[in-house]
Amino acid sequence: MTSNGSNGSGALTQEAILEALKDVKDPELHRPLVALGMIQDVTVEGGSVGLRVVLTTPACPFREQVQQEVRDAVMLLPGVDSVDIEMGANVRASSNEGKAKPIEGVRNVIAVASNKGGVGKSTVAVNLSVALAQLGARVGLMDADITGPNIPTMTGVAAGIQSQEGMHVVERYGVKVASIGFVLQKGMPVVWRGPMIGSAVRQLMHDVAWGELDYLVIDLPPGTSDASMSMAQDAAISGAVVVSTPQEVSIEDATKAVGMFERLNVPVFGIVENMSYFACPHCGERTEIFGHGGARAAAEELGLDFLGEVPLHPAIRQGSDIGAPIVATDPESPQARALIEIAERVAARLSVLQFVGSVA
Repeated sequence: MTSNGSNGSGALTQEAILEALKDVKDPELHRPLVALGMIQDVTVEGGSVGLRVVLTTPACPFREQVQQEVRDAVMLLPGVDSVDIEMGANVRASSNEGKAKPIEGVRNVIAVASNKGGVGKSTVAVNLSVALAQLGARVGLMDADITGPNIPTMTGVAAGIQSQEGMHVVERYGVKVASIGFVLQKGMPVVWRGPMIGSAVRQLMHDVAWGELDYLVIDLPPGTSDASMSMAQDAAISGAVVVSTPQEVSIEDATKAVGMFERLNVPVFGIVENMSYFACPHCGERTEIFGHGGARAAAEELGLDFLGEVPLHPAIRQGSDIGAPIVATDPESPQARALIEIAERVAARLSVLQFVGSVA
């Protein structure tokens, strides 16, 4: 190999391409793509170079940056006329060593939680799931709120649809969804004690045929209840997303949720501030109805990532009411973009935790 990236005859080689890419790093892992095995299937035909970049998640927030840096590095080689880059992803499974039983076929489990009701936790869980699916991941959504299942309404699945056939997944917006609400008639209360709730959560995790998933998002009920404890004790949880609104009372409860996960040895990916502000659709004036910045301050105080802020917007509420998540119906809107970026950050944070764990 010569210094100009070709062999002695001046022809381009696969080795030359890899050498040219040796300093291009993954922005999250800070390691060379070549060393991480992310550059694959390198081909050279005359002045045309083809290769495949395999990221750790299809939801990588730096996907375009990586693609451009790879293209720029290869184009610097003498004799290169064009570069054809195929972007792919291989989501690694979280390590189950020392953890509870894995869910069959599921590589990573993401819990969405808050210690307080009414903060939009289910809305975030639904849109997070759909966003990950739209970005190319295989995703499931499990409703662990046994006594107050809202996921059927929010995904547009009729209550009691499976009352005669037993519970199984229903696919909505590219996401596999399961909820006890699928077997309950509308308005039917679930009056169960703790052990029965825990048993229902275990059945949803381990008795439902989820198939092969990159991510299973679990929407937890408010509080530090049996559902949360059963989830953490009976499945290998990759990490949690805590949802809060800006006001102080919600921040206090979010902090308690973080403490619960720490006691259960579940990593917390970060905090989301929902209903962060309201932007007038007519004049654009921004009003901070519930205050602003409380979740970011709490994340900094707790040493956690701040995953983003979601505005208070009628379209988000309307989408939840009619089973049409805004990231699916209006993905280019500012409020949908906020949720999509949160999904990207969660996926990136999970990839970093997996990498750190694998080299620890």
